Amino acid sequence: MRILRVAQKVYPDVVGGGPYHVHAMSRDQAAMGHDVTVLTVEDDSDKPHVEQRNGYTVVRYPAIAEPLGNAVAPGIASFLRRARDYDVVHAHSHLYFATNLASLVRRLDSTPLAITNHGLYSQTAPEWVFDVYLRTLGRWTFDSADVVFCYTEADRDRLREKGVSTNVAVVHNGIDTDRFTPEGVLDDRIHGDPAVLFVGRLVEGKRPSDALAAFDRLHDRFPDAVLNVCGEGPLRGDLETEARERGLANRISFLGHVDYGAMPAVYRAADVLVLPSRAEGLPRTVLEAMASGTPVVVSALEQVEPVVESGGETVAVGDVEGFRAGLEAVVDSLASYSPVETVAGHFEWADTVEQTTAVLEDVAGGER
Repeated sequence: MRILRVAQKVYPDVVGGGPYHVHAMSRDQAAMGHDVTVLTVEDDSDKPHVEQRNGYTVVRYPAIAEPLGNAVAPGIASFLRRARDYDVVHAHSHLYFATNLASLVRRLDSTPLAITNHGLYSQTAPEWVFDVYLRTLGRWTFDSADVVFCYTEADRDRLREKGVSTNVAVVHNGIDTDRFTPEGVLDDRIHGDPAVLFVGRLVEGKRPSDALAAFDRLHDRFPDAVLNVCGEGPLRGDLETEARERGLANRISFLGHVDYGAMPAVYRAADVLVLPSRAEGLPRTVLEAMASGTPVVVSALEQVEPVVESGGETVAVGDVEGFRAGLEAVVDSLASYSPVETVAGHFEWADTVEQTTAVLEDVAGGER
């Protein structure tokens, strides 16, 4: 099967759960014998226009503008005219201009289109903007596809509530549970008693300032606690200033970007993961932490709550006091949580690849 994967971001050009998903899916499908090309936006002019790596091909085009973090790259539109050379086009996230273009091409061409929904809302723009988008261009984009992948039944139901009528395949986001386990070395960069961990881009949608504020309230009771922050982003300077103003400069460790290969040891070394995002798909960080034996305190998002269960606590978005209480509850009774058992057998990456590929083969071989 010849697969054209359309994704604004791909790992390791850009770090994060979505970009890594694109990379790992392309790598593993190539290993299965499929011919995979990833069409993406150039983030660094030093990278080649076309590159062969990990068994698949990357084709990059430069952006001419980036409104609300949404890169506009005319070269992608030009390349998509070759869609008929592929058996299926697989676009990632309806939030990007490249996926809108792929949907337009599907309306004009016979090559089947699949879209993976990595989360309904953007981390970089107000929710009301995307409510309007989802009921107009976003819905049109989804309905142009032959199939839409959702990580959870809750995500599927949310699409239906927005009026999306196309076929939906629920394929859980998976992780490599051979790597993310409680057994193994600990990363000595993670400190604190307890060691609190935040993993994610430092952007408004992840609400890292809520993690900092909740930690500040927790710190009164646990003076040896440390908040370990893994990630980069435009808010880092603001967060460092806030930490100094709160008198927490010595209790918050900004580790910057941590290589994905080191993350199992990072999760194991932490006592609890905190993620107060206002919007997510099904975050890999939550699954990876729980598989590593680390309980979580995360936002009570509709599609995330059923996954966490006994693996941690969920808290309403923006409830700083609730996050403090959740962190305290976990730290006080770590043994009462069962994060590994919560995810075991349900979120295997190999299953994600197998099921996704089967749906793509079905779409590529069938009629709309």
